[in-house]
Amino acid sequence: MKLERRKFLQKTLVAGAAMAAVKPIDLVAASAAAFSPAEEFPWAEATIDQLQHAMAAGQVTAVELTQAYLDRIATIDRSGPKLNSVIELNPDALEIARQADQERAQGKVRGALHGIPVLVKDNLDSADKMRTSAGSLALAKGRPLQDSTVVAHLRKAGAVMLGKTNLSEWANFRSSHSISGWSGRGGQTRNPYALDRNTSGSSSGTGAAVSANLCVVGIGTETDGSVVSPSSVCGIVGIKPTVGLVSRTGIIPISASQDTAGPMARTVRDAAHLLTAMASVDDRDVATTTNRPTDLPIDYAAGLDRSVLKGARLGVLRGGFNLHPQLDPVFDAALATLRQAGAELIEPVILPSMNDFGEAELEVMLYEFKAGLNAYLASRGPDAPVKTLEELIAYNIAHADTEMKFFQQELLEQAQSKGPLSDPAYLDARATCRRISQAEGIDAAVAEHKLDALVMITNGPAWMIDPVNGDCYTGGSSSWAAVSGYPSVTVPMGQVRGLPVGISFTGTAWTEASLLAIAADFERHCLARRPPQFLPTLPL
Repeated sequence: MKLERRKFLQKTLVAGAAMAAVKPIDLVAASAAAFSPAEEFPWAEATIDQLQHAMAAGQVTAVELTQAYLDRIATIDRSGPKLNSVIELNPDALEIARQADQERAQGKVRGALHGIPVLVKDNLDSADKMRTSAGSLALAKGRPLQDSTVVAHLRKAGAVMLGKTNLSEWANFRSSHSISGWSGRGGQTRNPYALDRNTSGSSSGTGAAVSANLCVVGIGTETDGSVVSPSSVCGIVGIKPTVGLVSRTGIIPISASQDTAGPMARTVRDAAHLLTAMASVDDRDVATTTNRPTDLPIDYAAGLDRSVLKGARLGVLRGGFNLHPQLDPVFDAALATLRQAGAELIEPVILPSMNDFGEAELEVMLYEFKAGLNAYLASRGPDAPVKTLEELIAYNIAHADTEMKFFQQELLEQAQSKGPLSDPAYLDARATCRRISQAEGIDAAVAEHKLDALVMITNGPAWMIDPVNGDCYTGGSSSWAAVSGYPSVTVPMGQVRGLPVGISFTGTAWTEASLLAIAADFERHCLARRPPQFLPTLPL
């Protein structure tokens, strides 16, 4: 089956701090109630640095900050616009905040994230009172035995685990007709710029929540576009790190070749603070111990105030992304901003067609999903509700009224039919992906033109939520960084008819620090982020 690229890639709130499961809401009905986006939220658009200064000055405590975000979620997510981006709240959030305040009072501040409320995508294990389900009802009754490495590092950094975000079920690897932002457990997430528009996926809830100021920063995961695409359509910054910079241990997998967790934030600097806490070596994830440079930054937020665009050589990619021509003026304006800041733009830069590795990419995912998911489910212990991919498929069939009322599970079934990772078909497909995306793709272009980064439109604007036909993906460039395993940073560059679109800076392996510096300099010159207005629909 030939698939469009992103179609295969891609609770009820607490009173005090009591947890309840989220009830799925109607799929497409937008809130008719009038809502003012400026309704009394004192920390709207606040950055990590600003909040740290406020806590240090005694202007706010972590408890007060956490309660403010809990109240904001109650107002925005379950009432008013009803974004439905938060699948579950952490009943221990206020207690974690109290501990952060006590440590601060004793002179101990763990770092930039100390006392900062963070939302985490519901495919990262957390060994607490919350579930980890990938949005699937099949996992809604079980809990993991230990924290994912990313969650463990967030706790160590002093972050307040506010809750889990909704996502495209199984990180959008279930059906070629899926609806991004929908899960059987969580229902449909809505775009905060226009409530009848999609958030893209699969980190749909994190994108919407960060954009709507329901948390300070959030964690997403990406296999192909699942961080950068929802970041772009929700008007925020997203980082897709080099595969191996951030441990995947305890994250529900799709592809060992491409999976990674990544920061999602409203500013580049906030995303860099989050990346600093997330990056680590982990003996349980071989990707973090293989070919990892020994001189990686300790602090990815350091030096982001430098004017690095002057003299930077940026290669411009335009073709092959299936983007609407209406994006050209926005992209051209962003390129003009880069030139005015002193960057030298090399155009055109030509890469092989993404179609050259498209079928191979899907083949790799199918094989790796079966192997990875079976291994992950085994790690959940004997009490796991489903223990294999085969059992998951059977569960969905038995519960088709709730799990398959909008789309089926043909990708799960195709993955189940695959053999072991020693199969020649898998090995050939993986070699094809790496050769075209790396040696013949990004590496070749960067070397030939002596580039500091490649620059391209991240993806098209948000499409309508459509429960009949599924996603109507509007094109995008994420596959180059995804298939190669290389880093990419998306930053808001403007809007099309009131919907945000992002620009991506992509480089070779382990170049996060230089890409972040470029992205931060562009952000200062462009200032394209506009907070969402929670419109029921676009005034077209």
